[in-house]
Amino acid sequence: MQLNLIIRELKSLADPAAAAGMRRFGIGGRLPLLGVSMAKLRPLARRIGRDHELALALWSAGFHETRLLAALIEEPARITARQMELWVKDFDSWDVCDGVCLHLFDRTPFAWTKAVTWSQRRSEFVKRAGFVLMAVLAVHDKRAPDERFLDLLLIILREAGDERNFVKKAVNWALRQIGKRSEFLRREAMRIAMTIRALDTPVARWIALDALRELENHRPRRLAQTN
Repeated sequence: MQLNLIIRELKSLADPAAAAGMRRFGIGGRLPLLGVSMAKLRPLARRIGRDHELALALWSAGFHETRLLAALIEEPARITARQMELWVKDFDSWDVCDGVCLHLFDRTPFAWTKAVTWSQRRSEFVKRAGFVLMAVLAVHDKRAPDERFLDLLLIILREAGDERNFVKKAVNWALRQIGKRSEFLRREAMRIAMTIRALDTPVARWIALDALRELENHRPRRLAQTN
């Protein structure tokens, strides 16, 4: 499917009222926002199919929705670490950040490395991407041993003082998802959460208490791994 035809179709689906509502929820950055929902983008992505070159073109096409669509049709096996760095620097909206990490970046062999590296970056959305990857890996990477997530919990503790909204929510998300992976990690995540709470800052208390509320009553199905 040609790029110009895709953009024409996206414009035909544009909904200014929906776009205004999205912006009220912090969706949309520097690029024009058409107001096309993911519910409409997913069927379009299925019709297009996986296409690396087209994904690159969509990413650079100049619309918020073309970037979301790019993540849905990109071929994970063809992504390089350099491409991930170029794309993450373009993140300027939480939904693009989360969508790219959830539907694409976590499927690459670089996901674990980027999660750690990006968690140390200053840029709000790059740093958020690091913690979103941690949350997504906790759900999607079924083969990873639980012990591998212990280092991520220490990073969460290290960054629990970042007061920026999109960072603190991602830190909290990563803490909760790691804790829901297994009973072993639930106990470890709760221990980290209590350590974070003891930091006694507003952001640390919010991250910790919100996570503890969810984890205290959660019973993961999977037993702790011993290998």
